[in-house]
Amino acid sequence: MLCPKATTALLIALGIGLSSAATAVADDVIPDPASPDSVVQVAGAPTADNADPVAVQACAQFAQVLDGSATYYGDFADSYEGSGYADPAVATSNVTGRTALREAAGLSMGAANTPGLAPDIAAPMRTWSLGATKLLLKMGLRIDGESLNSTAAEMNSQATRAQEACAAAGTHA
Repeated sequence: MLCPKATTALLIALGIGLSSAATAVADDVIPDPASPDSVVQVAGAPTADNADPVAVQACAQFAQVLDGSATYYGDFADSYEGSGYADPAVATSNVTGRTALREAAGLSMGAANTPGLAPDIAAPMRTWSLGATKLLLKMGLRIDGESLNSTAAEMNSQATRAQEACAAAGTHA
């Protein structure tokens, strides 16, 4: 067990390290003028005629969060499997995955805090956000795969709860 001074120093160092971590920004999609059909337009998922507009907004944001974080965490999980944190590919995907999870946690909490959102939709979004934060900390501390898997499984459970609540409100996530 760490002494109180060491624990305090560790928490301060961790906070400073996380606050100065690199962030990722996606480039804008610029269509190629030579091929006018190069950008694919995707229609949004249909919603019920009587869907709560607050739920539609929050659930749509949460759906984007799930898509993005699944991609980047999936890349990390694939590179980590059969390898370890010492592998340069794992190190790179670890940074990218943590960055995506940090952004996803914030966006998910923002969706959960949408004014007027039903608690049965907001609660699993908040819990998912906390799980994303927990997962990115575990990745940053290079904790082993089984611990990562259990956190990811709990996040999946919360995502399912949010998706079911969104569906009950006449929309999707």
